[in-house]
Amino acid sequence: MPKPKPYTKYHKDGTKLRSGHFKNGEQVGEWTTYDKNGEVYKVTKMRAGKK
Repeated sequence: MPKPKPYTKYHKDGTKLRSGHFKNGEQVGEWTTYDKNGEVYKVTKMRAGKK
């Protein structure tokens, strides 16, 4: 059974934009979106099989 793989995307200036995990090519678990200052903007809970 594959483990979830961490993923982080960054703004052009190098601050975090979004982070979370992928499993079998789908977003799973908590995904965090950051504002332009790198502060947490929102947290979304993803469920496998839901798009």
